[in-house]
Amino acid sequence: MDINKRTILWIVFAVSLFVLWNNWQISNGHPSMFAPQPAQTAKGPEAKKSDVPAAAVAGAAAAVPGAGAAAADAAPFKAERITITTDVVRADIDTQGGVIRRLELLKYKENSHPGWFGGCFGLFKFCQPGDQSQNVVLFDVDAGTGKTYLARTGLIGAGAPNHNTGFVAKPGPRMLTDGNQVQLVLEAESGGVKLTKTFTFKRGDYVVDVRHDVTNTGTVPVSPQLYLQLAHDGNKPAGDSFFNSSYTGPTLYTDEKHYEKLKFETLEKEAQEAVKTGKPMLQDHATKADNGWIAISQHFFVSAFVPQPKLMHEIETTKIDTNVYGISIKQPLGTIAPGATVTNDAKLFSGPQENALLEPVSPGFVLVRDYGWLAMIAKPMFWVIEHIHGVLGNWGWTIIAFTILIKLLFFPLSAAGYRSMAKVKLVTPKMQAIRERYKGDPAKMNQATMELYKAEKINPLGGCLPILVQMPVFISLYYVLQSAVEIRGAPWMGWITDLAQHDPYAILPVLYAISMFITTKLNPAPADPMQAKMMLFMPLMFSVMFFFFPSGLVLYWVVNNVLSIAQQYVISKKFGAVEPVKA
Repeated sequence: MDINKRTILWIVFAVSLFVLWNNWQISNGHPSMFAPQPAQTAKGPEAKKSDVPAAAVAGAAAAVPGAGAAAADAAPFKAERITITTDVVRADIDTQGGVIRRLELLKYKENSHPGWFGGCFGLFKFCQPGDQSQNVVLFDVDAGTGKTYLARTGLIGAGAPNHNTGFVAKPGPRMLTDGNQVQLVLEAESGGVKLTKTFTFKRGDYVVDVRHDVTNTGTVPVSPQLYLQLAHDGNKPAGDSFFNSSYTGPTLYTDEKHYEKLKFETLEKEAQEAVKTGKPMLQDHATKADNGWIAISQHFFVSAFVPQPKLMHEIETTKIDTNVYGISIKQPLGTIAPGATVTNDAKLFSGPQENALLEPVSPGFVLVRDYGWLAMIAKPMFWVIEHIHGVLGNWGWTIIAFTILIKLLFFPLSAAGYRSMAKVKLVTPKMQAIRERYKGDPAKMNQATMELYKAEKINPLGGCLPILVQMPVFISLYYVLQSAVEIRGAPWMGWITDLAQHDPYAILPVLYAISMFITTKLNPAPADPMQAKMMLFMPLMFSVMFFFFPSGLVLYWVVNNVLSIAQQYVISKKFGAVEPVKA
């Protein structure tokens, strides 16, 4: 029994360290050890170099393939920024290229201040507090912080308008008032092609309809390609920490390969290898489809282009500039005769990762809400939590109610485990006698111990099984609380003003340590002194870890421990009435 308990204890300890090491890897830009490695599908020498205009991410004009010498003689274009405001977003669109330069989410504030505790752990990059009076900004370019996050579109073709071309804005309303939508129409003509971009913003919606009308104003047929590109810097987001790391990077979805996550570090290595070999960058992902989407995912938020469906397109990743990377869709528009017009309808989503908002956008889009390797448990878990919240209306009380529900679900298993531990406590004198008798012969000691278990009808794994079963639930809830933007900024009571952030005064971790100490004292004391010390050390270790975890997760574990103490006390009192078996 003692050897088996010691082994299981070491396994639980090792798994905890393994999960911590995995989070450390993620926070330092390495891939998760639980994430599947994508298949290597290197392109052959015939692969073409990207012809999407990629330079000048900060706004300067770039050399565009196929542009004629007349462009150099043209008068300088005076760009302006047009601000479109709805009830949920405020977007700045630059007429230089028709690029969305800035997008502000009006319903979401920056993270709250971490309190005195967060300031004590700046060494861990624990929490870089945001200004709670400021809204969350997705698209933006800031030379001071190195931030580059842009959504841009254009045409590939000889002299055709692209994201560096000057556009003229048509007059119209710039703010959503009484209607349900507001539009911005931009026009540009060059190289015998006229491009009209129409951005449609709707009330209560984070989806922007992006329509491209391409007209051949020349005398010969043209065959341009439309590109949709998201550009982002390779920096870690503010607030990313050792114990609270999140994924930021390009993602995409196709019916063939489903959801794929890419790394900025991988794109940098592929770019360096392309420079060394003189070959195009390795496109280690799905490259062709007539469905799906591309995105830049980050903690709680996502921006994605959804191209016109049932129209074949190419997917391409590239290094745009120093520490700036892009993921693009290139969609052929076919041959356009002189005087003819082709229309292409795409969608741009830029907003929070709420299930209700993601599902209508495109098939598979809900996968950006990444629950990790335990998604099959986490998804139904959040479904239950969401329905409980619909009744209670407070996420803190929802977590408590969910904890009670989980405890009731596991009650038969937990009760069996406690009864098993209580039986072990009753036969402790016999076990000590066996150790004394066979202390020089471990094999006979184990054999006699197992015979004692059999005679007393004790399951050696009975006490540890409830812990092992609850570990996946605990880890799944961790992923749920990490990914649920609904809980971001949600208060519980008193000092807990954001369940997605750590406890600012470490009250919940201290309560957890106390509850774990009481739980340990109620359990039968291990005969092995080293094992007994470890049983006392583990609550302290987990308490230190919980200083950095979301307070909603710690709340779950504190309530779980309190319920366990009550349950264990009742069962211990019941079995404590039986006189221990004498040696």
